[in-house]
Amino acid sequence: MSFLQPLLLWGLLAAAIPIVIHLLNRRRHKTVMWAAMQFLLKATRESRGKKRLRHILILTCRALGVAALATAAARPLLSNVLGWSGGKPDLVVLLLDRSASMEATPKNGTVPRRELALERVKSALADLDGTRLVLIDSASGQPQDVPSPEVLTSISSTAATDTAADLSTLASRAAEFLTETPGRAEVWIASDMQATSWQPQNDRWTSVRAALSSLPEQPKLRVLSLGGEASPNQSIRLLSSRRAGAQLVLDIEITRNDDSSAPVNLPLTATLNGVRSTSNVTLAGQNFRFRKTVPIPPSEDSGYGWLSIPGDGNLRDNAAFFAYGPALPIKSLLVAPPGEAADYLTIASAPGGHHGQTVERLDPAQISRLDLDGVAAIFWAAPLPTGQVAESLVRFLSDGGQVLFFAPLEDSDAAFAAMKWSPITQSEEGKFFILDSWDHDDGLLSDGLDGTPVPADRFKAVKRRLPEGEGTTLARWDDGRPFLSRRVFDRGTAWFISSQPDYTWSNLADADVLLPVSQRLVIEGAKRFDTGYLATIGSRLSQPRPGEGRIRLDDYGAPVPSNEAYEAGIHRFGERTLALNRPAAEDDLELLENNAAKGLFEGLDATFFEDRSTTTRANGSQPLWQAFLIAMLCFLLSEALLCLPKKSAASNAPLPGRPSNA
Repeated sequence: MSFLQPLLLWGLLAAAIPIVIHLLNRRRHKTVMWAAMQFLLKATRESRGKKRLRHILILTCRALGVAALATAAARPLLSNVLGWSGGKPDLVVLLLDRSASMEATPKNGTVPRRELALERVKSALADLDGTRLVLIDSASGQPQDVPSPEVLTSISSTAATDTAADLSTLASRAAEFLTETPGRAEVWIASDMQATSWQPQNDRWTSVRAALSSLPEQPKLRVLSLGGEASPNQSIRLLSSRRAGAQLVLDIEITRNDDSSAPVNLPLTATLNGVRSTSNVTLAGQNFRFRKTVPIPPSEDSGYGWLSIPGDGNLRDNAAFFAYGPALPIKSLLVAPPGEAADYLTIASAPGGHHGQTVERLDPAQISRLDLDGVAAIFWAAPLPTGQVAESLVRFLSDGGQVLFFAPLEDSDAAFAAMKWSPITQSEEGKFFILDSWDHDDGLLSDGLDGTPVPADRFKAVKRRLPEGEGTTLARWDDGRPFLSRRVFDRGTAWFISSQPDYTWSNLADADVLLPVSQRLVIEGAKRFDTGYLATIGSRLSQPRPGEGRIRLDDYGAPVPSNEAYEAGIHRFGERTLALNRPAAEDDLELLENNAAKGLFEGLDATFFEDRSTTTRANGSQPLWQAFLIAMLCFLLSEALLCLPKKSAASNAPLPGRPSNA
């Protein structure tokens, strides 16, 4: 319960007035002992306890009547979702999570969480006439005055989006806004408590707490949590898209949020340049990754399309968009001296039957500069580069290229990207270095989309050089030393393998390991040419360049023209065509725990409200002052009844000379 006029609660002190009057009246009478009075006291001793109880009840009713009147004057409210204390605020700043995950519906519900949040805010603001409402939504991040709570559900700034949310940034914007806006303010946050939206480890929360605490009048915070169990839902995501000759290769992931292990048959619709085709996908478990090839019509060098599944618990995660351009040859570069290793690497990087793949070998002794135009991946079986060559490789990696370094034949003290090679070590006579463990979910040795593992357990070596430095180890020898390490740059990756595809070193030249590793490197490097057609909503790449406009090309769903900058789909920017998809973080189902959320506002006046309702029925603040007025009348009426004189036994006795009724 809260109060619109809490200062009037000081009137509760008036409830002590009847008690004070009673005590003062007792002091006005003196007790005089009189012998004849002893007989009267003895006669009334049995009824004294009842009289005292009656007087106490009368006094209690008078005090409660005054207290009820004072409470009614303070205008009490009962709020189930949002509430306020300390008086009516001059300003409410609403931080609204408009991310794609907010479109999920609660279990057994039909209304998305975003709409539920807006209805709760409207209901809570119904009694705050004259309070200014400012909206800061997660998509635009800009403060906007809302003329009335009634329009919250109809303005474009509260509509559904395919963006992600960053609550720390929103809270920081609110603090900046309140710095320039004096008065009594409250900050309301409406969110589904998705952990990726809150990012509790973000250092920005420290500055947010400091900024809010330093305001002349510290605002109160109200967090409306719309977490909890969601309706059954399947989501589709495009992991990668690349053109391979006359077909488009799409890597797809479908997930579902329930714990059931029963297989689900899901119709998958592929739309390419307006032509639709449907196939069935069997989803067993909670996650299913697979590859789909879509034939490209010979007359269409460029185009776009999307994959879609039926609508369910969240309508924002049922489609994934793609686009493509003219076919480009996939060129790789091999830096290695002539020999057995160079021969095997040439075959693995551009095997027969792989359309459009070529490889060029360079002798490391003849490299003065690198021409990396159009190169997807580099295989480096030589000492680590230095000087201008190293600078060229860094630019190549930052632009999305892939480089795989193999342990060189000769010793070298050179270092690249904070990595270097150790001296050669050899196994004991009659024994091998064996690959013992590797990451099955990440890296060049990860399992395939269908779950098939790379047979890396067959790999054996008699000679090795260990990668040393700041790289992340993804595979280890049986003695725990690193076999495969990586260094991530801006968009690309440098890989380090502690062996050579040379049988005097190991059996790495066997196709079991070398072929999948090489092809994955080439495919990953070629993505930097296809990424010109893909971007994530809200990223820098998804924004028009200076002088470009924006046109939505697809007709999936029900696009909102005023909201198209925040919606996934096929967008044209001048001469460029981009397929924009929701951020991957929006498919993360992890929620922020209550203790962690409260810790973000440590030292601030923050209150959390958890709403697990599934309807938009208003359940906000309800006035209670009428109930307290009725209670006051009841107390006063009870006091009056208790004050009525009680009939004595003498009044019931028959008058002299008059017969009894007995």
